[in-house]
Amino acid sequence: MPEPRPLRRPLCPPHPDPPPTNSTSPPPIHYFLALDLRNVLPLLPRLLGSLLETIRFLGPSSCYLSIIEGHSPDGTLSVLTALTPHLAALNIRYHLQSSSLNPSAADRIARLAALRNLALAPLLASPTLFAAPADTTILFLNDVALCAEDVLELAHQRRVQQADMTCAVDWTHVGRDPTFYDVWVARTMKGDSFFEIPPSGSWDFAWNLFWNDKATRERFVARRPFQVFSCWNGAVAVGAEAMMTGGVRFRAPREDRGECFQGEPQLFCKDLWFGGWGRVAVVPSVNIEYGDEKGRLIKEGKGYTSRWTAVETEEEARIEWVDEPPREVKCMPTYDNQYWQAWNASLPLD
Repeated sequence: MPEPRPLRRPLCPPHPDPPPTNSTSPPPIHYFLALDLRNVLPLLPRLLGSLLETIRFLGPSSCYLSIIEGHSPDGTLSVLTALTPHLAALNIRYHLQSSSLNPSAADRIARLAALRNLALAPLLASPTLFAAPADTTILFLNDVALCAEDVLELAHQRRVQQADMTCAVDWTHVGRDPTFYDVWVARTMKGDSFFEIPPSGSWDFAWNLFWNDKATRERFVARRPFQVFSCWNGAVAVGAEAMMTGGVRFRAPREDRGECFQGEPQLFCKDLWFGGWGRVAVVPSVNIEYGDEKGRLIKEGKGYTSRWTAVETEEEARIEWVDEPPREVKCMPTYDNQYWQAWNASLPLD
């Protein structure tokens, strides 16, 4: 019998010790980490390890961890439950809830939105635990293989760029080479998808990112942050003000009012723009994947985040923000049904 092949997880670089603090009283919570997880048992060592290292650096008393688990049959809930006393011993505030909502059933987008809102519920239910809304950052992660430096860079870029939301770049392997994954959600400042998808649904042009946006393409290739209309890409840092004081929530499209059928993250960005929080950016130094082995390949091929930040200057990275969204945004309910629609169709919300 052949020996089992060792699992090749991303080898995350060690992160420096957290900065010292002289405070004797617990500070308000500045970072709210939110996740929706289901059937991700093999991914948990890498994902949870990176989360704990992130919290250690930011300071356990400055963080709140909220996880919504989706009735996983693989033991995911058992592991997350077993963490409870250990996180308490580290003074990490931890909310774990299991939900029977199944996005694979009917009303997929509405159910996904509901699950994301469940993850945010502790923040909205107890706002006095947290710093001022403008000083609180939500770190919302998908089930991705990533490093602590990825999460910290998203948080850092949100602060230094004075951004409302920053996103990673997520990849998938539909063939030999990696391709950008979140193409259904992400839209450039021209309102277009990150790569062209013909009505046939072919991803043959996936290698040609930002084919019609030279300035964005140049910043992407140079690993410099750039503004977009919408993104999610597996991991985001978003200011809490829009949720805590602006009433922004994840939601489903209002097709009864002619709104394009689209994913809840794209609608979330659309509502951010409508509320005046349109500084949305992609941070292309942060590259992630959805599995351990392919995640390691992405890090080896695209470079660990610290590889790029080590040679980046603040001036080079600075985004020249545009205050107005694109007049129209490409709607893509299905690949063979693509059209353009006003960016603010169906708004304001009633």
